[in-house]
Amino acid sequence: MNTDTGHPRRWTILGVLVFSLLAVVLDNTILNVAMKTIADPVQGLGATQSELEWAINSYTLVFAGLLFTFGVIGDRTGRKRMLFVGMALFGLSSLASAYAQDPTQLILARAAMGIGGAAIMPATLAIISNIFPPAERGKAIGIWAGGVGLAVAIGPITGGLLIENFWWGSVFLINVPIVLISMVLIATIVPESRDPRPSRLDPVGVLLSIVGLVAVVYGIIRGGELATVTSPEVYVPSLIGVAVLGLFVWWERRIDHPIFDVRSFANVRFSSAIGMMGIVFFAMMGGMFFLTFYLQIVLGFSPIEAGALMIPFAAAQLIFAPLSQRVNQKFGAKLASTVSMAVIAVVLASYALFDANTPVLLIEVVFFVQGAAMANIMPPATTAIMESLPREKAGVGSAMSNTVRQVAGALGVAVLGSVLSSTYRGEVAPALSALPADARHAAGESIMATVGAAGSLGEQGQAILKPAFAAFIDGMHVTALVSAVIALAGVAVVAKWMPGKPRPVPQSEVKEPAVV
Repeated sequence: MNTDTGHPRRWTILGVLVFSLLAVVLDNTILNVAMKTIADPVQGLGATQSELEWAINSYTLVFAGLLFTFGVIGDRTGRKRMLFVGMALFGLSSLASAYAQDPTQLILARAAMGIGGAAIMPATLAIISNIFPPAERGKAIGIWAGGVGLAVAIGPITGGLLIENFWWGSVFLINVPIVLISMVLIATIVPESRDPRPSRLDPVGVLLSIVGLVAVVYGIIRGGELATVTSPEVYVPSLIGVAVLGLFVWWERRIDHPIFDVRSFANVRFSSAIGMMGIVFFAMMGGMFFLTFYLQIVLGFSPIEAGALMIPFAAAQLIFAPLSQRVNQKFGAKLASTVSMAVIAVVLASYALFDANTPVLLIEVVFFVQGAAMANIMPPATTAIMESLPREKAGVGSAMSNTVRQVAGALGVAVLGSVLSSTYRGEVAPALSALPADARHAAGESIMATVGAAGSLGEQGQAILKPAFAAFIDGMHVTALVSAVIALAGVAVVAKWMPGKPRPVPQSEVKEPAVV
């Protein structure tokens, strides 16, 4: 393959990769809509709130823990092979999830889906970096990011349609035809690529990265469940994970064949892009955590209506993500990213003005602006990360960016979810004082628990709904402001360390390592 012109079928291959990624991203958003039905003892599995959380978190835990390792293995053994195997495993585990007979089976099947997703995600970006020349790579990654944004938005709509017309397992079964079509397209269209000069295996580094990431993510998840960071169940695994990751860094600096050269963080373009991605996903995922409950419970929209409300976010992604590279080239990464991060901070702060009477049109406008800002952050940041490493290490770069997104997003949900939960519990407590002690504690766990308790108490229960909604909105306002402050920290990081507009480099000076 000519490294200056890229693969002759690169745009067709990009379409296959975006379609293949659809199942992974779609499933993460589609499940949120099905939560209430899965919790129903008649229509679903009768899952408790804790079991529902683990149905989501078991995927995240395995996915984040294995992303980095699978990126390395894909670079070494073949990215097409890794993508194909990942799709097969994802399809089989989706089938197992659809026909799970109890919450434990669902949690285990979701964990298996996480293994498949961890094999798929880094392989798609690594193949893109391999088949596109430098001049087109940013645009290709922009289209990839736009496809991700589309899947994020159509997930809730698809989930709503399936739940209203079929049984809960259909939200997982929908993955199977996507996987089968993808596997045929991958086998016939996508070329194989790997690191032509793979270093010796580093089993110690692989083991340390898995143990460290899994321990950190587990602590984060427990923090979100318990709504505290002071419990030993939260800080002990988190501290162990941080210590193991520190040992991983020490080990990688010491050996001559590291799975990831940690000296890459000395590259300011790489480290600032990683930092920006981590901060924006911490703030965004934590800040958007409350939107599902706000739209469906406080405003009373059905699952399909709540999903449809996310269309402006998807439209903005589709419009602006492919154009982000032009913006980046015209204004430079520093200016474009700083402005986009500032817009996201303003959007998150604006959620502090939302209440039970906010016009839908205003919500739609905010979603559109949010999608446009995200579209001008993710592709440039991803491009910066991928181009900071040699092309033969593309799987490692892709895995690093996705690992940061997953860990930062989980941390955002856990930390900001705890802020929302503690604020809500404190404010709703007086309204629940008439209930028996055990019922009072259960009803005050979350807005969903309060609404469920109110439904079982008849007329007495209706009296607690209004103060519960008011308590939730107050908690949402506090959480929105905290997430906006964190996004402002991202503005400072980008403005300080992200490189500015590069000087033009003559084509004759552009050199890249050969890739096979």
